[in-house]
Amino acid sequence: MIKNAHIHFNDLGTPFADDFGDIYFSNDDGLAESHYVFYEQNNIDTRLQTHDQPHFVIAETGFGTGLNFLNTWQHFNDHIARQQPQNQLDKGVKRLHFISFEKYPLKVNDLSKALQAWPTLQKLSEKLVNNYPINLQGCHRLEFDNGRVVLDLNFGDALTSINAMSYPQTGIVDAWYLDGFAPSKNPEMWQQSLFNSMADISKAKATLATFTAAGFVRRGLIEAGFDTIKTKGFGKKRDMLIGQIPHANKAQSAPPYFNQDDSKLNNVAIIGGGIASSCILYSLAKRGINAELFCKDPQPAMGASHNVQGAVYPHLQAKDSPHSELFAHSFLYAKRVYQQLLNDGFSFDHQWCGVLQHAVKKPLADKHKNLAQKQLWPKQLMQNVTAEQGDEIAGVQTGYPGVYFEQGGWVNPPQLVNAMLGAANKLMPHNSHFNCNIINIEKTANGWGLTGNDQQFGPFSDVIICAGEHSDVFEQTKPLPIVGVRGQVSHVQASPESRKLKTVLCHKGYFTPAYLDHHCMGATFDKNSKSRHVSDEDNHTNRTQLINFYDHSDFATTLGKVSSAKAAVRCTFIDHLPMAGQWCEQSDYTNAFANLRLGKRYQYLPLNHPQQGLHIFTGFGARALCSAPLCAEHLISCLANEPRPLSERVSQAIHPARFIVRDLIRNKI
Repeated sequence: MIKNAHIHFNDLGTPFADDFGDIYFSNDDGLAESHYVFYEQNNIDTRLQTHDQPHFVIAETGFGTGLNFLNTWQHFNDHIARQQPQNQLDKGVKRLHFISFEKYPLKVNDLSKALQAWPTLQKLSEKLVNNYPINLQGCHRLEFDNGRVVLDLNFGDALTSINAMSYPQTGIVDAWYLDGFAPSKNPEMWQQSLFNSMADISKAKATLATFTAAGFVRRGLIEAGFDTIKTKGFGKKRDMLIGQIPHANKAQSAPPYFNQDDSKLNNVAIIGGGIASSCILYSLAKRGINAELFCKDPQPAMGASHNVQGAVYPHLQAKDSPHSELFAHSFLYAKRVYQQLLNDGFSFDHQWCGVLQHAVKKPLADKHKNLAQKQLWPKQLMQNVTAEQGDEIAGVQTGYPGVYFEQGGWVNPPQLVNAMLGAANKLMPHNSHFNCNIINIEKTANGWGLTGNDQQFGPFSDVIICAGEHSDVFEQTKPLPIVGVRGQVSHVQASPESRKLKTVLCHKGYFTPAYLDHHCMGATFDKNSKSRHVSDEDNHTNRTQLINFYDHSDFATTLGKVSSAKAAVRCTFIDHLPMAGQWCEQSDYTNAFANLRLGKRYQYLPLNHPQQGLHIFTGFGARALCSAPLCAEHLISCLANEPRPLSERVSQAIHPARFIVRDLIRNKI
């Protein structure tokens, strides 16, 4: 569990860290010091104009009050403003990516108070405070100005956080702000292992600047590969260190069989029309990447995304697993994305009324008890509640204890998909082809071509398949091990008692608060079925299931008739995780990584990548509303050679090659 910093404010209003016996910034002029030491000594202004990539990446080792980030953001805005009247928006850096690490984050109220010292940063400070994350370990991706400024705020020890990151051989960092409390106050951070890890994720010619000139810091940086010299310090301080690493050291976080390679992304075809494809389109649009959408249905969200109400909450385990990490961070990111859509003027019906997961059977009760004992998750994310507390939250009598997700709730998925498509189109206009059933994709010398409705489309540099249970219809993707799970949701008329329900209830299925004078009740669970036929029998099953759990509750026993229902197929895989990455041809893998059969983790052959540019983004089951936005960001970040929001272990857990690698290791193929 991440612990907050213990601080107080001294007589000058400067925040003081009680655990480290040091101030967060200078009593004299912390903003001027930050600008001189980190921004100017890394020569950021000039590099924003001459950088050879559309994004520039800065990493710092201590977030603190966020002063360095806010100062850099303000000057990046000045850079963009200078480019506009000169009509040079096609030149220089267009996106700022800032990575920061913080072991003991400030409480949000302390952060807000500390930043009041800088009136010139007020507007940016308010945006940061409004998006400041809860105390959850790992990477929180915060986006500002339609994704033009990205902050990956990692809560946890800097060294541990860097070692958990997913990154390629070329590195990801262009400039380092080596900050944090003074070496004498915080010796645990200023270690050789940290300097080595910094080098691992640095690009060729990455620079660094730090306020300290301590000899052991300079020697450690040199040993890690940085060319380091002393230069004039800020104000009365005589010296500080600056440096540069000549070459990337070709370290990478993943073994070769789990690489996430970059791609051209010149013109992208997206196949699908639900929440997954809208998230991909939105992530591309934030980067100004041209894309076209192909959907076989007459309008968006007619497949698994067509329910009237979809519950949004994380699926957490009582252990720190890749599964739990994915869903915890995905949920928080999805909430930020959805709120940003609303802030930007797009609308969708929703209610952040919380989600109450009832312990209706002993296995669930045991799971909830285990969750409470492990104390892995912040209370703002989930908390155990007694039956009395749960009933107070729900507004109805149920008699069950459970787990409460106070930030959860429900959204109208079709409206959300349309809002996201609208936001993407506003950022980067795109063509959408509905009633267009793509039946063939083919790689040519000029790129990828698509065939559908007796028409040819393309060429495209990349194709991203987001077609849910239909993702395996193409010749290339037939081996995709999709498990189709049919589910029917019933819409039942509300009663005076059921209208009192104030939160989403989860049991074996789910039951939503009244919306349009109906509740969503369901859902059935039929494996290996792709039927969308609506049946009266399934409506009866949904009602019977609800009554079995709540036969003593007036809200359930007084419901009216089932007036309508919808059936869809959830696309899943056997490990209940999605798939996001470049399509992996099994024969290519069995040839390149044959030694895995022998238990060897070396002497591999290079992959041929016969399907270069073809990508898979599917398998979200019933949890796309929670997990698709962040997974989309991860996939597009990989393809665009940007910093990635998911850790290496989570990246491997959703990699398209995971089942092939598993079977090679088990000598099954």
